[in-house]
Amino acid sequence: MVKDSFGLEITTDSSAAVDAINSFVDRLFSVGNDADVILKAVEADPTCAIANAQVAAFYLFAGGVASTQATFYLNAAKANLKTANEREKLYVAAIEAWANRDIQQAIAYHEAITVVYPRDLVSVHIAQFHYRNCGNSQGMLGIAEKVFAANQDNPYIYGMLAFGLEECHQIPEAEKYARQAIALKRDNRWAHHAIAHVLETAGRLEEGITLMESLSDTWEYTSSAFYGHLWWHTSLYYLDIENFAKVVEIYDTRIWGRAKKDSGREQINAIALLLRLELRGVDVGSRWQELAGYLQPRIHEHVLAFLDLQYIYALVRGGKEDWAAQMLESMQDHAEKVLPYARRTWADIGIPAAKGMIAYARGDLKEAIAQLEPVLPELQSTGGSHAQRDLFEQIYLNALIRQRQYHQALNVLEKRQAARSNIPIIQRELANTYSQLGRTDEAHRASQLALELSQRYQKVEQTV
Repeated sequence: MVKDSFGLEITTDSSAAVDAINSFVDRLFSVGNDADVILKAVEADPTCAIANAQVAAFYLFAGGVASTQATFYLNAAKANLKTANEREKLYVAAIEAWANRDIQQAIAYHEAITVVYPRDLVSVHIAQFHYRNCGNSQGMLGIAEKVFAANQDNPYIYGMLAFGLEECHQIPEAEKYARQAIALKRDNRWAHHAIAHVLETAGRLEEGITLMESLSDTWEYTSSAFYGHLWWHTSLYYLDIENFAKVVEIYDTRIWGRAKKDSGREQINAIALLLRLELRGVDVGSRWQELAGYLQPRIHEHVLAFLDLQYIYALVRGGKEDWAAQMLESMQDHAEKVLPYARRTWADIGIPAAKGMIAYARGDLKEAIAQLEPVLPELQSTGGSHAQRDLFEQIYLNALIRQRQYHQALNVLEKRQAARSNIPIIQRELANTYSQLGRTDEAHRASQLALELSQRYQKVEQTV
C-alpha cells in the first residue's frame, strides 16, 4: 500500500502508477493540457481500481464520444474492488453513478468521501462540477468549505472555494480567495477563472482586461477548451467596453480559430460569444454556418439542458433547420426517459426554453418571449454559471425591446443597472426605454451616462 501526494492510500505496489495519478491530479486542478497522463497509471498497474476510475472520470469530463470509453475502465475498476480500500470503493461508485447520469447519487458518494477523507480534493472537484451542472451553487460552496481546513497547504483549494463563493454572490470573499490562490501559484488557472467571474460580475472591466491578459501566458499550457474559455471570459470585458473588433479577433484567433472543432465545450465557447456579438448588433458573417456544420454529434447527446439550448439556437442560425427539428424531438424523448429527479428540468424548463431559443433564432420575437418568460427564473437548474446563463436574459430583454414591451423591459433593465451601472449598452437601453415611457429626465441622465462611459472606454481601447 502506497500513498499519493495528498497522503491518501492507494491500492497498488506500482510507484509508476502513483506518479501518474499524482500528475493527473495536478493537471486536473490546473486544467492542464495533458491530463491523459492518467493512462500511464493503468499501463503501470491494470489492477489498480482508483487508477481505472480516474481514467473513466477523464473520459467523462471530455464528454461526447469520448465518454463512451469510460465504460471499459469503469468495468476494470469494479473488477478489482475486492482489494480496494473504502475510499476507492466510494470513488468508483461515484464515477459509476456519473456514467449512469445519476448525478444525485454521484454527489452523495462524493459527500460521503469528504466526511472521512477530506484530503481527497479530486472527489471534491468532481462534486463541484456536478453541483454547478445541477445549478446548486450552495452545494458547490458547501463542499469546498467543508474540506478547506484540511487542505490549507494546497493552493488549489483556494480557487475551488473562490468559485463557489462567487456563484453564491459572495463577491468580496471570492476575490480574496482567488487572489490568494494566484499568489500561491501563478498558473492556478481555475483561480484565474474564478476571478474572471468576480471582476465581470462587479463590472470592473479595465481591471479584468489587465489582469487576465497579464496571466494569459500561462494559458498556453491549459487544455484547449479551457484556453478558449479563459479567452471567452476576457472577451466579455471587451464586449462591455464595446471594442467589438477585439472580440471578433479573439473569436477568430483564440476561441474558434484554435478550437478542436468537434469538442462540445469549445463549440459552446464559440456559440456563446457569437450570440452575444449579434445581440450588440455585430454582423458575424458566415461564422454561424461554419460552426453549425460541426454540431450534428450534439443532436442526441443531452449532457445538460443548458448546453442544448445553445446548440439548438446555433443549428437554426447556421441554416440546419432539419437538425434543429431532430434535436428538439430528441430532447423531448430524453425528457421522458431521464431519471425522475431531472425530469422537471428537462420537460418543464429545458423544452420551453429550447422552443424560445428556436423562435428567437427565427426572428419570432413574440413566441420567444412567450416561451422564455415563464422559465427564466428557473434556468439555473439547467446548468452553467451565472455569467453563462445571463445570455438567456439578454435574449429575452432584446426581444422585449424589439417588441416595444417597454414596461417589462424596464423591470429587467433596472435590475441589470443596479448590478452593473457602468455598462454603456445598459444605459443606452435604459435611456431609450425611459424615453418611450415618457420619463424624460431619467432618459436624459441615462443617455448622458452612456456617452461618458463610451468616451471612457474609448481611451481603454487606445491603450490595449
